[in-house]
Amino acid sequence: MAVSWRSWLANEGVKHLCLLIWLSMNVLLFWKTFLLYNQGPEYYYLHQMLGCPTETKATFGVHLKIVGDWTERFRDLLLPPSSQDSEILPFIQPRNYPKLYIDGPFGSPFEESLNYEVSFCVAGGIGVTPFASILNTLLDDWKPYKLRRLYFIWVCRDIQSFRWFADLLCVLYNKFWQENRPDYVNIQLYLSQTDGIQKIIGEKYQALNSRLFIGRPRWKLLFDEIAKCNRGKTVGVFCCGPNSISKTLHKLSNRNNSYGTRFEYNKESFS
Repeated sequence: MAVSWRSWLANEGVKHLCLLIWLSMNVLLFWKTFLLYNQGPEYYYLHQMLGCPTETKATFGVHLKIVGDWTERFRDLLLPPSSQDSEILPFIQPRNYPKLYIDGPFGSPFEESLNYEVSFCVAGGIGVTPFASILNTLLDDWKPYKLRRLYFIWVCRDIQSFRWFADLLCVLYNKFWQENRPDYVNIQLYLSQTDGIQKIIGEKYQALNSRLFIGRPRWKLLFDEIAKCNRGKTVGVFCCGPNSISKTLHKLSNRNNSYGTRFEYNKESFS
């Protein structure tokens, strides 16, 4: 029995119309998010540079890189013209700040780095973000955790990137020296460009001066050194950075060594 289009429209039309509207809204939301990511890297940097709180700290920091119109406008809403070179919001007269909505908290595979006796953490550029909460946790109190030795490698293109967490690294490094545990954390910073290197080398970051290297890490030698110093142990390898670094670390983690050391590879990315 044939059904006229009028009868179909009366019985099924509303349901299909609602479905069409729902699909259209989802497609619109997808493209809006896609364009924000591809045309506004400043949105991406804000999204990914959140510093997570720890169990003893109820606050977190937002590191915002000024790289376009969106972030410049956001900076203007937060800072008066006289303080726009500041890295921290100044104490000024009360003003109407915009509301910020934060999703989370979300877990991270890097939390497992505290459950290894030895962990090897590698960050590439902005990939240092997930490690910030781990370093802050160790700064609060490292004794409750299984971790007893941390190798931390950070690879950056320019010297300014190191300023994001240079203070945190210095405080952590000095903490373990004062507690007579200089071998607890091994920090190595690699810089692929030398422009402005004098801005970080100085009295303020003296603890990092001897930890700063020009060029790229020699990954095979690093793995061999870690394997030799931790014979027969299981080392957790954690990476957040470019795919080229990730693939190299994954391959080396699966390679056999003569020291009986086992490497377990973990990865997190922002893609």
